[in-house]
Amino acid sequence: MPDFPAALFELSPAEWTAIRLSLRIATVATLASLPFGILTAYALARCQFPGKTLVNGMVHLPLVLPPVVTGFVLLMLLGRKGVFGPFLAEIGVVFSFRWTGAAVACAVMAFPLMVRAMRLSFEAIDRRLELASETLGANRIWTFFLINLPLAVPGIIVGAILAFAKALGEFGATITFVSNIPGETQTISAAIYSYTQVPGGDAAAMRLTIVAVFIAFSALVASEIIQWRAAKRLGNVE
Repeated sequence: MPDFPAALFELSPAEWTAIRLSLRIATVATLASLPFGILTAYALARCQFPGKTLVNGMVHLPLVLPPVVTGFVLLMLLGRKGVFGPFLAEIGVVFSFRWTGAAVACAVMAFPLMVRAMRLSFEAIDRRLELASETLGANRIWTFFLINLPLAVPGIIVGAILAFAKALGEFGATITFVSNIPGETQTISAAIYSYTQVPGGDAAAMRLTIVAVFIAFSALVASEIIQWRAAKRLGNVE
């Protein structure tokens, strides 16, 4: 078996910066969107309201749109010259060409995966448990916190993990909205793209690719383990 060059496993300071920034952006994107994901998933799973189909379509739209389109829409809405950009800048909130903007783009792109996993978890809850809770005097809010939320925790965790993995690998929407600025918005994906554009950058691109594959695969394995344990606890598997 041939020996791999030692340089293939030696990450440079710039590469470590891209990795840390990616983890930071993915974490913030996941945590910031988590409450909205839970409420959206519950509403789609349990509530009936006018325009539900439209809301469901809007939630999943980033999955089917080209990522650069999503990034361009964010730029038109939240950019410095966008619809809401000037107002946000007046109160000190700037997203374009900042890591916070990358977190917003990643959150938007990962949101459908988060909601889908959580919605399936809410839909799997036996409605008789909810009816029993309401019979005992709990209103819908208390039923949500006492019945729905605890039973949906495995799906919520899986949704968060999938969203984190998606945010970690996001490229198109991020580079369109916040560009590719080293140390500020250059994530792993953007750094890989940059290294492939310069002579001699293949080794660095390969190192970051290995890191990205490892993190993404670990996240998928973790989500499968959580789903299996949840199904075993509910008696759906042996």
